[in-house]
Amino acid sequence: MATPLTDQEKRKQISIRGIVGVENVAELKKGFNRHLHFTLVKDRNIATPRDYYFALAHTVRDHLVGRWIRTQQFYYETDPKRVYYLSLEFYMGRTLQNTMINLGLQNACDEAIYQLGLDMEELEEMEEDAGLGNGGLGRLAACFLDSMATLGLAAYGYGIRYEYGIFNQKIRDGWQVEEADDWLRHGNPWEKARPEYMLPVHFYGRVEETRGGSKWVDTQVVLAMPYDTPIPGYMNNTVNTMRLWSARAPNDFNLRDFNVGDYIEAVLDRNLAENITRVLYPNDNFFEGKELRLKQEYFVVAATLQDIIRRFKTSKRGDAARTSFESFPEKVAVQLNDTHPAMAIPELMRIFVDIEKLDWDTAWDLTRRTFAYTNHTVLPEALERWPVALLEKLLPRHLQIIYHINQVHLDRIAALFPKDMEKLRKMSLIEEDGCKRVNMAHLCIVGSHAVNGVAEIHSNIIKTDVFRDFSELEPEKFQNKTNGITPRRWLLLCNPGLAELIAEVIGEDYVKDLGQLKKLNDFVDDAALIRDVSRVKQDNKVKFAQYLEREYRVKINPSSMFDVHVKRIHEYKRQVLNCLHIITMYNRIRMNPTAPFVPRTVIIGGKAAPGYHMAKMIIRLITSVADVVNNDPVVGNKLKVIFLENYRVSLAEKVIPATDLSEQISTAGTEASGTGNMKFMLNGALTIGTMDGANVEMAEEAGEENLFIFGMRVADVAELDKSGYDAMLYYKRIPELKHVMDQITSGFFSPKNPDLFKELTDMLFKFDRFKVFADFEDYIKCQEKVSKLYQNPKEWTKMVIRNIAATGKFSSDRTITQYATEVWGVKPTDLKIPLSAQLE
Repeated sequence: MATPLTDQEKRKQISIRGIVGVENVAELKKGFNRHLHFTLVKDRNIATPRDYYFALAHTVRDHLVGRWIRTQQFYYETDPKRVYYLSLEFYMGRTLQNTMINLGLQNACDEAIYQLGLDMEELEEMEEDAGLGNGGLGRLAACFLDSMATLGLAAYGYGIRYEYGIFNQKIRDGWQVEEADDWLRHGNPWEKARPEYMLPVHFYGRVEETRGGSKWVDTQVVLAMPYDTPIPGYMNNTVNTMRLWSARAPNDFNLRDFNVGDYIEAVLDRNLAENITRVLYPNDNFFEGKELRLKQEYFVVAATLQDIIRRFKTSKRGDAARTSFESFPEKVAVQLNDTHPAMAIPELMRIFVDIEKLDWDTAWDLTRRTFAYTNHTVLPEALERWPVALLEKLLPRHLQIIYHINQVHLDRIAALFPKDMEKLRKMSLIEEDGCKRVNMAHLCIVGSHAVNGVAEIHSNIIKTDVFRDFSELEPEKFQNKTNGITPRRWLLLCNPGLAELIAEVIGEDYVKDLGQLKKLNDFVDDAALIRDVSRVKQDNKVKFAQYLEREYRVKINPSSMFDVHVKRIHEYKRQVLNCLHIITMYNRIRMNPTAPFVPRTVIIGGKAAPGYHMAKMIIRLITSVADVVNNDPVVGNKLKVIFLENYRVSLAEKVIPATDLSEQISTAGTEASGTGNMKFMLNGALTIGTMDGANVEMAEEAGEENLFIFGMRVADVAELDKSGYDAMLYYKRIPELKHVMDQITSGFFSPKNPDLFKELTDMLFKFDRFKVFADFEDYIKCQEKVSKLYQNPKEWTKMVIRNIAATGKFSSDRTITQYATEVWGVKPTDLKIPLSAQLE
């Protein structure tokens, strides 16, 4: 294998999980006991596992606080350009273990908890996931915060402190049932309320034209209370802040509107204001045009921009506060994570023009240079378009500003393309057909200096198709920033066995420079590494199989191939195609029970939006097929199907390291990027996928021969759209597909209700936008290749090593470095912030 490491190198390596010093451990135990006693008011006789979790969380948090305060002082003293990441979702998951890793405390904490006679894993399991996001977009924001802190950027995440996060999913009688996610019920040790920074946010009212300009009057006020969460960088003393806003009613809210004496009713009505931050909308890639949602979107940007401007004005610059806004874009970069925070553009214009009294052109120049916009989807149903009537009622002044922005924009288009009415219509911010709406993506493009997609293929589709007219007008504005994931959570935290193994072979510097994984290519044929990688995977599978047995009462064969498809349930992600393959395998086993068959455990998980009927039907089909397959004695342990309930960040951390085969099978041209695909690759799973999203770049990095690529490419899909997709042709031509569809249609999987899946089969035959049948044959053939390779463990593991070695590009550190240098105009630094009060 690799050259044996020297003693000095071995010692250095321990830092991957932190050094265990006797003083360290003693200090942690002391802190733990102090918090158990003084913070939780418990002793060891009556403390519960949750108390122990809180005692440990507070102990670890103590180690953050000095660094957190010091980081903010350091930013105040050095006055760097600050980056503000605005997102309606931050899908953070759990905080304890991530904090221990980033502070280098993990081993010391493990030892301290062990000496206290407690079980670290049990305590970690007590922590509630912060489920403040739906899927990829929210988890990306969380990975980005980790990278921004690790790269030493003066960055802030701004969002909403939803009281109820993404619902908990229960499967009852095969159906998804939603339960409220009351994640704050036991308190949150990681947040700090900051009532002293509470800010007013206005809604409704009307606009008065005065000699001094437009005035927005007679508004309803809601207060925004900030809660701060520390975001530690990896081993660099930087601790940034995520600030989430919670809605509070002002003390006089509604009391004036009630008849004297109806005080009780007036106080109860305060809930109307506070409902704004009550619950996260559980939609992924789907726009829901509700008034409450628009209130949430405006609430977060109005509070955030006041905060940004306060910080800009009070920055240390000599001794005088800043009064001129001339340098605003040099000191402030705001990234809009999709169109959800788009109202920030008219809101900043309102502040500049109405309050700070800048002229329109100056204000518009500053605004455009401040904002940048990330687009996350090309699906038409996901693009936000707000009714003009709703904006007029809720935010009348902002609607005026949007109209003015549009007028100036259209005047420019008309000057460049005289008489081209069609271009004006297509590029307007206001859509006139039917109900008048504001196209939020157009507002973001016009109001930003940079627009990016999240994978090469997605960015090209945006430029050549979705926003073609805009990109032809300002080609320099459009960029690509391929998504990434943080290796701290998605390797060190969730797969310590693999993380340690890699460190033994190439050293531990890869944790902050994932490109170093390329060095593994030198060891692809190394027998010891092949054995060790295979052993780590097997250990992870055994552990996950035990978890499944505990949770699902299903006996899992840990030597079977773990074939995993976990993500939000959506037609475009094609969980149905996977399901058709399961039935095909089942039929093959039934037809020839003695033929050789590579055993598989197929695991599918994900939440369906509560109002997305077809997605819920897809879950019902998977659970019905699982019932039949898992209880058929002919099948035995050759094939098992598990629907993984309540898929979330903490469950992803368990299933991803145990996966052999990662399913990334969206119709080409529909998945903007994906980040689950990257997590699986980093953790040693092989990918079966279409040439879509970041799969394309994964195949580029690893070599297409090291992924299982199948199906139509984007051009083929376009061609099929032109000639017309006819599902019946495939049904008639492919006997196995016909057999599978006949089984579903006849009620083979739903004998008590033969018509149960009629809507689903009708969709597949008559109006399947995502062309499941067109890729069926190629998918089945590709799956046969997967099974064949799996029978050769050595060659399989070599391919795994080549995949891990190619994952460097997919670190969120690389993504953020590109945003920093190409969009925000800031430079990453590896400076370790000095912890003494005096700057050294």
